Amino acid sequence: MRNEQEAGTAMQAASHATRDYAYVRAKLLDREEIALLDVREEAPHAEGHPLFAANFPLARLELDAWAKLPRRDAPIVTFDNGEGLAEQAAERLLALGYSDVAVFAGGLAAWKAAGGETFIDVNVPSKAFGELMEAACHTPSFSAQEVKAMIDAGADMVVVDVRRFDEFQTMSIPTGVSVPGAEVVLRTPDLAPNPSTRIIVNCAGRTRSLIGAQSLINAGLPNPVAALRNGAIGWLLAQQQLEHGQSRSFGTTSAPSAELAGRRARAVADRAGVGRARKGDLSAWAEQQARTTYCFDVRSFAEYERSHLPGFLPVPGGQLVQETEMYAPVRGARIVLVDDDGARANMTASWLAQMAWETYVVDGLTAADFSAAGYPPEYVRARQTVTPIRRYQRPYEGVDASPETMQAYLDWEFGLVGQLRRDGTHHFRPMPPP
Repeated sequence: MRNEQEAGTAMQAASHATRDYAYVRAKLLDREEIALLDVREEAPHAEGHPLFAANFPLARLELDAWAKLPRRDAPIVTFDNGEGLAEQAAERLLALGYSDVAVFAGGLAAWKAAGGETFIDVNVPSKAFGELMEAACHTPSFSAQEVKAMIDAGADMVVVDVRRFDEFQTMSIPTGVSVPGAEVVLRTPDLAPNPSTRIIVNCAGRTRSLIGAQSLINAGLPNPVAALRNGAIGWLLAQQQLEHGQSRSFGTTSAPSAELAGRRARAVADRAGVGRARKGDLSAWAEQQARTTYCFDVRSFAEYERSHLPGFLPVPGGQLVQETEMYAPVRGARIVLVDDDGARANMTASWLAQMAWETYVVDGLTAADFSAAGYPPEYVRARQTVTPIRRYQRPYEGVDASPETMQAYLDWEFGLVGQLRRDGTHHFRPMPPP
């Protein structure tokens, strides 16, 4: 029976076009479009995959394809570890109308055999970039013990938590205020109007706190800014207590603060090489052949649902930077961002540009342009729930990870810069501080 199954798998594989390590690497090095889709479930994906392999589970393929693979002739390579899932995914994509679909020959074992670097965990491109950025920019940080001492002493400080609000409610640093990612440059000045007030930025681990702190520094806030070193993980490893069920969040942003934040963010985006787009460009790009364009609204979901620019999908900016490959699996594609204040889109774009994405922000919009309400059908499909067969339990998620697991996760993050160097396909270029 086993021999029959193996023969069937071999015949199935032979019926599909195949691609190898040299093909994928050449695409990445030349910054050409390619979607390398790891169609395994999240847990095996997290056990090892190429840097830019986007997790695209077979069980969700039909739901995710329309929103995440908008160009039907984009080069797609399906990837697994020899289970036969890549062949099944290729068949389904071809049936959906995608024309340039191939299977990665030999799966993960062939990638390794060819000398390809493999990465564990999820959202690795963003996490690796965060480590590279800290090494290049020397983003200031304080240990958990130092921050706890400041809080206990009643220091003039604000703790800004840049995770999603639901993560903040699960566990948070005492006195922390929820200001999710892309909101930080827009909202923080009103939380710390005195320029001598210290701002501490935290997340669960490292990446988002480093990006958030460096965002404030890049934007030129006069306050002293630092990240909480190793985030909530570092706090727990220092045997300090977290809070649970908190709801502290930023309030209404004043008009002068919003206007100043927009100017600051635009200056950062210009330094990072972000492109400028107009409404007419959107129509031209939508009709362009041989080019993938992602259009994202980086405001909150609630703002998007009330009114948005037609054709744009909602992804809050902080999560887009943290989980880019989840929303834009076609590496080398164009990304276009929009907001209604100028701060959130420009700050998000500045990070994507440093991560080697061709990134644009749409200028010249008025309130009348935000004429759509609710959600586009593609996004509704993508949000439909399919229970994962094997979900990866993140060490920074919840409160039940062991100290050994949390420390191992931090040690892995510290090693990402070396892995980037060995892989050599990233093109990341962290921008020096102002």
